[in-house]
Amino acid sequence: MKAILCSQYCGPDDLVLTDIADPVAEPGQAVIAIKSAALNFFDLLMIQGKYQIKPPFPFSPAAEVAGMIESVGTGVTDLKPGDRVVASCGHNGAREKIALPANAIVKIPDNLDFDRAAGIIIIYGTALHALEDRASLKSGETMAVLGAAGGTGLAACELGRLMGLKVIACASSEEKIEFAKAHGAELGLNYAKEDLKEGLRKLTGGKGVDIIFDPVGGAYAEAALRSIAWEGRFLVIGFAAGDIPKMPLNLALLKGCDIRGVFWGAWARLNPDKNRANLEKLVKWTAEGKISSHVDRTFPLAQTADALKVLAGRKAMGKVILHP
Repeated sequence: MKAILCSQYCGPDDLVLTDIADPVAEPGQAVIAIKSAALNFFDLLMIQGKYQIKPPFPFSPAAEVAGMIESVGTGVTDLKPGDRVVASCGHNGAREKIALPANAIVKIPDNLDFDRAAGIIIIYGTALHALEDRASLKSGETMAVLGAAGGTGLAACELGRLMGLKVIACASSEEKIEFAKAHGAELGLNYAKEDLKEGLRKLTGGKGVDIIFDPVGGAYAEAALRSIAWEGRFLVIGFAAGDIPKMPLNLALLKGCDIRGVFWGAWARLNPDKNRANLEKLVKWTAEGKISSHVDRTFPLAQTADALKVLAGRKAMGKVILHP
């Protein structure tokens, strides 16, 4: 089968398309013939050796896959060849087939296409865990979403609206803000043109923002924290800007606020049953049209480098999908 391989830490152009052996379903596993594989910003970091998870070489990028069951190993009773499914694999999605534990695979309905299904797991799983388990949210509160037109930001806008929050989309262009408004945000703030701290205070009538959802990090994180309301919650999602901010802890004291980490991957491993229930709920909501799982663009497997460059250039609004 064809696979994109990273055999040493490198940039997107150094990845290689090659032939490798087909996987075989071991006991408790199933082989998925991959129709769609979703990329995330951390795939760039992973191939460069800058991510906290470092798979052994050689590996493929792409941590989410959707497709059809090709075969099952002994002991697997709830999946059969031909089932339409989605799964999180951590890495190795940029290839034609993958063998995964059957209990990590979720069936999808016929009215949910593979592209949108592949983009559900990580961004919506992260946003749902952040809002349900970490944000202590109350209906009617305000939430500012940084990088609101990116994958995780867009998921937060949509789920925030579903959960009764007043969502403020913060992004670097009017186009991105309008896109986020079409996906759940009520208000917008262009932090390329307007001071983030003062802008958020103005939009909340001076009260400040109850919840800050930050997958960006970098220079905007401290400015956002300075705009937080009394007893607000700052959710640390990730660092797409590249720089990990160092927050003055006196701000947590003066604001009576919490800075809360959101590490969905570790939580999912520690809470597999709850994570599976979350994924099943997200699949249902996507099939029902309650969330969009918006696909920005698709690429054939051979153009994985071009797909990763779209993410590197912050050009994607929604998900970037590979077609093996």
